[in-house]
Amino acid sequence: MASIPLVMTLGNSMFIPVLPILERKVGISSFQSSMIITSYSIAAIFLIPVAGYLSDRFGRKKVILPSLTLALLGGLIAGFASWKLEAPYTWIIIGRILQGIGASGAFPIVLPLVGDLYKDDDEKTSSCLGIIETSNTAGKVLSPILGSLLAAFLWFFPFFSISIFSFISIILIYFFVKVPKDKNDPIKIKEFLNNTKKTFKSEGNWLFTVFLVGTFVMLVLFGVLFFLSENLEMVHDLMGIKKGFILAIPLFVLCITSFITGRKIKGVLPTMKKIMICCLIVLSVSVCFVGYTSEKLILLLIVTSIVGMAIGGLLPVLDAIVTENIEKEKRGTITSFYSSARFIGVAAGPPIMSLVMNDADAVNISYITAGVLGLLFLLIVIKLIKVEEIEN
Repeated sequence: MASIPLVMTLGNSMFIPVLPILERKVGISSFQSSMIITSYSIAAIFLIPVAGYLSDRFGRKKVILPSLTLALLGGLIAGFASWKLEAPYTWIIIGRILQGIGASGAFPIVLPLVGDLYKDDDEKTSSCLGIIETSNTAGKVLSPILGSLLAAFLWFFPFFSISIFSFISIILIYFFVKVPKDKNDPIKIKEFLNNTKKTFKSEGNWLFTVFLVGTFVMLVLFGVLFFLSENLEMVHDLMGIKKGFILAIPLFVLCITSFITGRKIKGVLPTMKKIMICCLIVLSVSVCFVGYTSEKLILLLIVTSIVGMAIGGLLPVLDAIVTENIEKEKRGTITSFYSSARFIGVAAGPPIMSLVMNDADAVNISYITAGVLGLLFLLIVIKLIKVEEIEN
């Protein structure tokens, strides 16, 4: 199961260090290159809830395997266009949209699948979700290194590599993941809509809070990564594999924190809320300094690593709160809305940063704004995530 978030993360994050190369090779602007990330995410945003419903109705594995196949095909289209066409940008975007459609039915469905497999053991569920989120963040650590390495060999090879990784994941899921049989009849669309409406009505306060925080966290993460990738080349003259290793430092911190957090929370809601509060405070303060340290590499890496640590603490907590506190019949749908919220942040981060990063004042203002938003979400978490209500 952990292969899926790894592949889906590589499918997006691996292109962040490669974007400046794509700009030169394809002859596109910084904003156009950011669309290579955003097109993938936008496709996923709208289709994830559909995939969630289909997984509740027909089964998790029956949705995951075709979705991984679409991701494989998308990589082949984008890679072949880059290799053979003189103006490949449109076909690259088409391939990326197809990969995004595949992503909508892969990683988001893993979360409810974990809940299905360990439905009577919150500690195992939290631990497994921690491993899943660690795999996701491990993909982010490997992404800049692997992307830079593959692009140094052939600049379009990262597109083909996603197809290879997707094929490996298909084999692993097909042979090694045994989904428990559901003895209940598949839920009908009208009943599904009514149940979803009731869930949001009864659990809406804490659910929407988790969704908002998930969106904010991914917006900050991908905005910072895009900025850092461009900054390392333009300001510090670092390119290729060396740039990939440096870009991986804050992501490595994120990965380690995510793994530790997943092991420690053990399904205990009061602990989760305390971690959310602490991480939002750290994130809100540290992100304000990203722009101000942009010309001092060591300070920049320290600040972005602190940002990564805060995000690494938040992600497994958000996953666990949603997955462990929603009934199995509704789990796929609700977690899919949560995943869509995260993809909104992924989609928005790079283009927003591409529009402001040529103006130092605008960069600083954008990061300070992110810090203020973080404190606002902190207040919302304190007020609306009430442990006793969720547990009941």
